[in-house]
Amino acid sequence: MRILVVTQYFWPENFRINDLCVELAKRGHEITVLTGEPNYPDGVIFDDYNITPSAYNQFQGCDIVRVPIIPRGKGSSFQLILNYISFAFSASLIGLFRLRKKKFDVVFVCQLSPATLALPAILYKKLYKIPVVMWVLDLWPESLEAVGIVKSPRLLSLVGKLVFFIYSNCDLILGQSKAFIEGIGRYCEDKSKIHYFPSWSEDIFSNNSVTKIKDISCFEDCFKIVFAGNIGDAQDFPSILKAMEILKLNKINIKLFLIGDGRKLSWVKEQVVQNGLGHHVYLLGRFPIEMMPSFYNSADALLVTLKASKIFSMTIPGKVQSYMAARKPIIAMLDGEGARVLKEAQCGSVSNSGDFNHLAQSIVTMAQLTHNEREELGFNANQFLVKEFDRAELITKLELKLSSLVWF
Repeated sequence: MRILVVTQYFWPENFRINDLCVELAKRGHEITVLTGEPNYPDGVIFDDYNITPSAYNQFQGCDIVRVPIIPRGKGSSFQLILNYISFAFSASLIGLFRLRKKKFDVVFVCQLSPATLALPAILYKKLYKIPVVMWVLDLWPESLEAVGIVKSPRLLSLVGKLVFFIYSNCDLILGQSKAFIEGIGRYCEDKSKIHYFPSWSEDIFSNNSVTKIKDISCFEDCFKIVFAGNIGDAQDFPSILKAMEILKLNKINIKLFLIGDGRKLSWVKEQVVQNGLGHHVYLLGRFPIEMMPSFYNSADALLVTLKASKIFSMTIPGKVQSYMAARKPIIAMLDGEGARVLKEAQCGSVSNSGDFNHLAQSIVTMAQLTHNEREELGFNANQFLVKEFDRAELITKLELKLSSLVWF
C-alpha cells in the first residue's frame, strides 16, 4: 500500500509513530510522512535541523515531507495554540501542494494533540477521494480542559463541534484504550467505525544486553525508582513530590530519577530545592530513546502517574508498555484504564490518582520485597505485554484494517 501518514510529531522527535512507520516500510509499504519541523519537547526548532534540513527528509525507508510551523514554545498556552493552528494551516496548503504529484491508497492520521492535525488529511480525502484512518491517542476537547489550555465552556463547545466534524469525515477511528471507544463515540454518530487499537513497546526495550548508565549505577545501597517521559501537568508532580517528602524521612534510602523534559520541569526543579529533596529526587534530563533501556535496567522499579481527571482515567500511558517490556516492577498512581491494565497484569502496585500517602506506602512496600519477588513482578509485566500488546500482531491487524479500506 501507498500510505500517507499525517502526524505533527515525527523523528527526530520521539513518538511511537516513528516505530510504526518504520515497521510498515519494512513490510514493503510505501510510507510518506507529512509532518512539521522538529521542536518537541524544547519548544524551539532543533539546531541540527536548522543547519541541515535536508538530512531529515528520510528515516529508515520513510519519505518525509516537512512544513514550516510556529514552534510550541514552553509554558505559554497561547504559543501552544498557535503551534497547533500553524501545522493544520501549513500542512493543508504547503504540505498538500508538495504532495500533489504523489498518489496514495490511504491516509493514516496519528492524533496526539492536537486533533486539528487531521484537517489536512480530510482535505486530501476531499480532493482525491482517499479513505482516512485516525488513531486517537488524545481525546479532544476533554484533554484541553484537563490540562488547563482551554477553560472557556464556549470555546470547548466549539472544539467539540470541530472534533465531531473530524470524526464524521474519517472512515475508521482507532482508540488507544477500550475506554476511548465511549469517549470517541460522544462525537461520532457512526459507532461502528470505532475500534480498539492500543500502543505497544518498541523492540529496543526488550533488549537486556544494554550497558548501564553510570549516572544511576553509581548510586549504591539505595532503592532506585525511574520515571521516564513528559514532565508536565498531566503527570501530577505535586503529588509525586509530596510522596517523596514523606519518604525522605524513611529509614530506607529511596531515590527517584526523573528522565525527560516538559512544561513543568522548572517548577519541579524549584520544588526539589525548596523542600530539601536534593538527595532524593534527581533530574537527569532528556536522552535519546536508544539510551532508555539502560536506565530501566538500572532501576529497581519504574513509576507511572496521571492526575485525577475523567479524561486521564480513560488513558493507558504510552510508557506502560515500554515499562512492561523492561521486565521491571511498576509503581503507579493513576485511575481507570491504566490502573485496570496494571492490576490485571499483577506487575506492581497501583494507587489512586493524587493519593500520595498510598504512593509513598507502596514504594516502601516495594523496596522491602526481595530481589526474586520483584523479578516475578517484572516477569508478570512482560507476560501481559506479550498477551495484550504484541507489536507484530497489532501492526498486522492494522495492515488488515488499512487494506480493507483501500478504494481500488
